[in-house]
This record gives sequence, structure tokens and C-alpha cells, in this order.
Amino acid sequence: MALDHALMERARRTGQRVLRVYTWSGPTLSLGRNQAARGRIDDDTARALGVMLVRRPTGGRALLHHREVTYSVTAHLERGDSVREWYAAINAILLDALHRLGVDAEPAISHGRTPLPATASCFVRADEGEISFAGRKLVGSALLRREDALLQHGSILLDDDQALLERILPDDEAPPMPAGTLRQALGRDVGVSEVASALVMALGAAGADESALEEDAQLVVDTGAAERIYSSEEWTYRT
Repeated sequence: MALDHALMERARRTGQRVLRVYTWSGPTLSLGRNQAARGRIDDDTARALGVMLVRRPTGGRALLHHREVTYSVTAHLERGDSVREWYAAINAILLDALHRLGVDAEPAISHGRTPLPATASCFVRADEGEISFAGRKLVGSALLRREDALLQHGSILLDDDQALLERILPDDEAPPMPAGTLRQALGRDVGVSEVASALVMALGAAGADESALEEDAQLVVDTGAAERIYSSEEWTYRT
């Protein structure tokens, strides 16, 4: 989370757009920026299950990062840029990458009211414009705009571990619907490198520059400052 935050600050400073693809060192529950935490998480159960906890800078609902691939996009916003158009453009790249993998993915069409962030997990349902497979949510995404930069986070499920959230979140949380997964869609295990390669190919097809990101001293300093925020209980339990 700290590195994604630092990349957003870098985008504001340099104008550089970056797609980052990564996994987690262990099962981790991430909370949306404004999602309630105090009194809503069973910390003892989370520790017993070996699940770590972090709060994202982006919004949205609770998500278990485990057998999945996380992506982030950071970019500078020009005057007049539409966040909605950026979201649609990023989704188009994600859809292209999934199609290259052989997944019959499509934009979701939601029905009914979207659950509030404080009372539901990310995969409780697929909302309008999110990416689904066979009617099940496959990619969960959230976007943050801060002045003239944006950060979009997303999770592409390799397999479905989201039901584990029911043991960590309070009883009044809405249980997640069965999620769409790449293993379900393709009938086989899919590796992280395979997903990353498909994303790179989709970026290239969209005309993106695939040049490597060189970490400079300023980025290291910015990451260190952000780490103090995202590792603090003050931030994690801010609501």
C-alpha cells in the first residue's frame, strides 16, 4: 500500500503512468479507505488464521488477498480528465488481458442497491462496470483521485478464498456471493506470471510504454514516509 501511495505521488511529480502487478507474502485482509474497522473485525480469529490486516488508500469494501493477483495503476491527471473515462480505459485493458487468457469475461450489470462499504465484503456482488465471469464477480477494483493524480487498485482472483471473510468479519456482514475465478473460468490452475504477461500484452496493444520503472532516491524516501502511515494502527483502525 505504501509503494502504491508513493507511485501516485511520483505520477503527480513526473507524469509517469505505471501498472504494478504483485502478490502478497501471506493472506491479508485489506479494508477500503472509509470502511469501518473498530468493533467489526474479529482480531483473534484473524491472528489464529494467520491473516494480516491493512487499510487501502482507495475505497471499496473488504477483500482477502491470498490466491489472487493484485494490480495498481497510477497516473497523472490532466486538466479536464474524467475519472470515469480512466476507469473505463483501465477496465478495457483488464478485459483484453483476460480474453487473451481465454476467459469469457465481461462488464457486470448490477441489479438493486449497492451494499455500503461498512457492511459488506468486496465480492458480495458485482457492481455496474466491474468485471465478471458467468455472472460472478472476477475483478474487484477501487479508485482514488487526489488532486491531479489517481490510483486504481484491483484484485483478480485465481481461486476463491473470500468465504474466509465470514470468520473474520462480524456476523452482520453480508456474506460474499461465490466469486468468479480464473481456475473456474479455465478449468485449470493459473499462475501469477501468466496473468502478468497477459496484462503486459494488453498494455502493449493499448499503445502503452513498457519501459521499466527505475526506482530513484525520491521514491525510496516517499515510500518510507508512506510506510509509517500504512503500518500504523491509527490508520488501520481510523474508523
